[in-house]
Amino acid sequence: MKTVFRWVGIVFGVLVGLIILTIGAIYFITESRINKTYDIQVETVAIPTDAATIEYGKHVATIRACIECHGEDLGGKIYIEDPAVGRLVTSNLTAGKNGSGSSYTDADYVRAIRHGVGSDGKPLLLMPSLEFYYLSDADLGAVIAYVKSVPPVDSDLPRNQVALPLRAIYLFSGEVGMLSAEVIDHESPPPIAPEAGVTDAYGEYLAVTCTGCHGKGLSGGPIPGAPPGWPEALNLTPGGELIGWSEPDFIAAMRTGVTPAGRQLRNEFMPWKVLGQMTDDELRALWLYLQSAPAKEQGNR
Repeated sequence: MKTVFRWVGIVFGVLVGLIILTIGAIYFITESRINKTYDIQVETVAIPTDAATIEYGKHVATIRACIECHGEDLGGKIYIEDPAVGRLVTSNLTAGKNGSGSSYTDADYVRAIRHGVGSDGKPLLLMPSLEFYYLSDADLGAVIAYVKSVPPVDSDLPRNQVALPLRAIYLFSGEVGMLSAEVIDHESPPPIAPEAGVTDAYGEYLAVTCTGCHGKGLSGGPIPGAPPGWPEALNLTPGGELIGWSEPDFIAAMRTGVTPAGRQLRNEFMPWKVLGQMTDDELRALWLYLQSAPAKEQGNR
């Protein structure tokens, strides 16, 4: 009997040791990737200062969810606090206390928004630059002009804390876009954006913002890295949620958050209050693109 207990103790000790080693490896590897430095020579982007461009930049920052994440005053906030995810904090973009705007150059803004890398050369955590990479120079310049125009806000936000479950999902699944800097091709010139207009090409340009939740194929499903309890993203292809919808139905749903069936969309998961601020032509272009996308079953991302 003593021999049995001794072997049970040995096996238990080995298992505990393996668990500790695994946890340690996950933290070590993820921390090394979070703290990796990138030397990126960014493109020169013109930053206009006229009022019309600044107002347009605010519009782009709104429909691309910059304001949704960083707050109405761009002063940053605790965006997610969940045991399975951690504490994810969006930064203060203004020139106030602890704000990046007090030290960022125009090149720093381009590097952060388009490449997902901070002024210190380290990747920005959960910054969706993989989506912003596709912004035209004109749109990017307008957004930067708007950010630089916002009044200073003082902040004293806590640091990001990435929980073990999110680290493990990021490391082993490859589906959590925790560090956009890792997947952007920093050496190639950004894609040329289409001209604004009611076209499916321009709708695709706008729809890049949707891919973070709905997937590149827009067929939805569980959102990688989302807190437990979050609903699945809906299937936006012709094979999913939008079957039977018309263009007016789509625009109305985006403006009011109510689907043709009378279901209220929850803004904390589907930010219709932000996306609904697109112009009529932008929404029409987005609708054209969604209708032109290949039909897929729910959850194929």
